[in-house]
Amino acid sequence: MDGAREAVGSAGPTVASLWAEVTDHDLHDQDLQWPPDVFAGVGTVLRRTHAYRFAVSPPPGRAWPPNGSERWNSSVCGAAEQWAAWAEAPDGPPPALVAGAWQALLDGADATLEDIADGRAWSVCEALLTLLALSDETCAGIAGAVDPVRTAGYRYRGRAGELLARTGSLSRVPTHRLRVLPKVRTPPGGISFRSLSRYACLRGPEVDVAWRKVPARRSGVAQQRSNVLLMPWPLRVRQRDFRPLPGSVQRTQDEPFGTFEFAPAEQFDLGLVERILRGALDEVDRVDAVVFPESCVPVGELGAVESLLGRYGVGVLLAGARETTTATDQPPANWVHLGVHIGGGWAHYRQNKHHRWFLDDSQINNYHLAGALHPSVRWWEAMAVPRRSLQFLELSEGLTVVAVVCEDLARLDEVAELIRDVGPTLVVTILLDGPQLASRWTARYASVLADDPGTAVLTLTSHGMVQRSRPVGAPPSNVVALWKDPTRGLREISLGSGAPAVLMSMAVTRARRRCADGRTPLDNATGLVVAGVHDVVPAQEVVPHAGVERTVSGSALDAVDLTIVTSWADAVAEALEHSPEHVDELVAEVRPEAGWRRDLDLPEPSQRLAHALTALGDAVAGVHGPARDEALLHALREGSADGDAPVALARAALRVALEARRDVRPPASRG
Repeated sequence: MDGAREAVGSAGPTVASLWAEVTDHDLHDQDLQWPPDVFAGVGTVLRRTHAYRFAVSPPPGRAWPPNGSERWNSSVCGAAEQWAAWAEAPDGPPPALVAGAWQALLDGADATLEDIADGRAWSVCEALLTLLALSDETCAGIAGAVDPVRTAGYRYRGRAGELLARTGSLSRVPTHRLRVLPKVRTPPGGISFRSLSRYACLRGPEVDVAWRKVPARRSGVAQQRSNVLLMPWPLRVRQRDFRPLPGSVQRTQDEPFGTFEFAPAEQFDLGLVERILRGALDEVDRVDAVVFPESCVPVGELGAVESLLGRYGVGVLLAGARETTTATDQPPANWVHLGVHIGGGWAHYRQNKHHRWFLDDSQINNYHLAGALHPSVRWWEAMAVPRRSLQFLELSEGLTVVAVVCEDLARLDEVAELIRDVGPTLVVTILLDGPQLASRWTARYASVLADDPGTAVLTLTSHGMVQRSRPVGAPPSNVVALWKDPTRGLREISLGSGAPAVLMSMAVTRARRRCADGRTPLDNATGLVVAGVHDVVPAQEVVPHAGVERTVSGSALDAVDLTIVTSWADAVAEALEHSPEHVDELVAEVRPEAGWRRDLDLPEPSQRLAHALTALGDAVAGVHGPARDEALLHALREGSADGDAPVALARAALRVALEARRDVRPPASRG
């Protein structure tokens, strides 16, 4: 490493010195044993020098891709699959395309970043672009992609999925330096570093990241549509719901400011929630998700809401959780509570709000709050401001969701940049805001994500706040939600007169991944469009519901362990479908005693996780013969869900993974 750092002299930093700065070691052949580490290193050089632009505008007399474009895509994809397989057991040389580009990088390691930026060190530029494409392709199928058919590298992708779950990065480079993350949507045009990859992205350490997977999907049917119940509550908001904290006003002579809390007088009505669910189920066969706005559900009611939704087969809850102030020195938190129903229980995830609500004279007048908050005071929400962090929740078939609160959609900070780099399928933004009109700020920021990288955005606010928002000269509005996607554009969603909720139906589509380096576009990402919107009329009376199929409780494993089990279940299902001859060696990787975890410096599985992984491996090992995936699915469906909860959860995750693949195959190919 000292030699690499000595290369930084009057000529400026070099490839070798920057590599050592990022990875804390010299360029070495062992780096090839983990492709995401190579992505981290070459990506940093390309991003720092802007040499990524050479993929579309090479220097005079140079050409990209190398040797013409006709064979570039197949060469990269084939070599990447071989590289992933080689990384599982790196005996002998790596694939020729990988080895050649790596040797060119080693030979040019003393090239300065300035020479790369200007394209003078062209052989190094070419090696960097080639290695970026190859390492990016090895990440296909780890997360956020719809089956980019591979016939090798299953063990590598399974290991990478567990590393991602535990560390929040696909790379072994310490996360206090950078992160390599899955990428869901790719930019449709332009040229930036983001344009050069389709399965992985490179981020700094500014935001803590958690990537979570959970086996959530409709059992036995293809995930082609979802019904989402939007509950724009409170339906009425009063001035006295905004309360200044006693003694909080400061600097009374110079821009006085104080803090307030939102504490609605309207009680949360669980009985009305049930009647609305019954009314929605009169319109559709199933409600897949329920969304409540910011600060809507009291923390103490979340368990009761989940219990009710579980009885009606609802799979996902996104709710703005509301705490009240208990101490002047400890302001309450503001967050999105995400619950995913897994059989008889719920797995829980939390996304904190990062930006306090600020009410100035203009907003106080627009919301007609002067009777509660003095308009000459700058009022800040009484809210703890936590460390920046972001939860990516992968539900099924590449459907990746991020939930944020209010201004986290709009602030141009590290969180917004991270969302744009990853490009999740859907960003849900819950608010306490006025009408969600196409002319207002939420539509502008939703359009940014929908245009690039192609993320769909849903915003939802309180009907009570919409009614309070009456700027001078503006007509009344009932627009409580807004939807924007890259296919059909923007849609305002209104709440009909007297209706307490809106049912929105979404259609799941295939979306295109593009890449500016010349690789062929692929339709293997997931997209969403709105297929219908209906006001919900609550049922007059509630008929006792028969309940739904019971499997296991999500509380059997924590969020990290559940992600690990789900990732391995997906890997096994993929191998069973495309390369059944590799399944047994993959199962050996799943088991808690597998030695590869020590090689990646990962901790040994906890006792509960070890039970689940062993059960997953035993389930697969217990079935042999032709059509092994169909036989295994039959055994899982017929087997009992009783017994040890982590074991039952592992079996359920494997069943869901097998069903997801079976349901998208043509009927003639099913057993």
